[in-house]
Amino acid sequence: MRLPLILAAVALTGACAAPRGYPSLAPRAAETVDPRVPIDATPSPGTVDPRTATALAAAVAAARGGIAEFERLSGAAEALSVGAGPAQGERWIAAQQALSALVAQHGVTTRAAADIDAIAADRIDETRWLVPATRAAIEDAAAEVGSINAAQTATLERIAARLGG
Repeated sequence: MRLPLILAAVALTGACAAPRGYPSLAPRAAETVDPRVPIDATPSPGTVDPRTATALAAAVAAARGGIAEFERLSGAAEALSVGAGPAQGERWIAAQQALSALVAQHGVTTRAAADIDAIAADRIDETRWLVPATRAAIEDAAAEVGSINAAQTATLERIAARLGG
């Protein structure tokens, strides 16, 4: 009977130990800032990194540079697809080959779009975010190449539909 009483007394006296460096409950410096203070919602636009601007300009120039050759090849593919005749015939095969050459040329545009995506991803990896000016430059480049891509894709789909593909 004495042992449980002694154990209870030891357990109760342990609660009376001196503090061991617990943090103070006094207000901290960060708590003195009023959380209702408005935050500026329009950050500084910053500037586009020259290396990024150069890479974006090169990608857009590559897409623009492929337009003339795409137009030349699409004219030939259009003409061949109109007179292609039945599937698996000689003229149909020639039209399919012209369409294949056109698809290969379309790769110039899709490569430029992929390059823009890679430029943006690399920039984010390096800096962990994009300043508004860089983001706008990337969006502008992507929009221009995207419009070129949309027009070329429509041409490819029209010719492929005419050939039954």
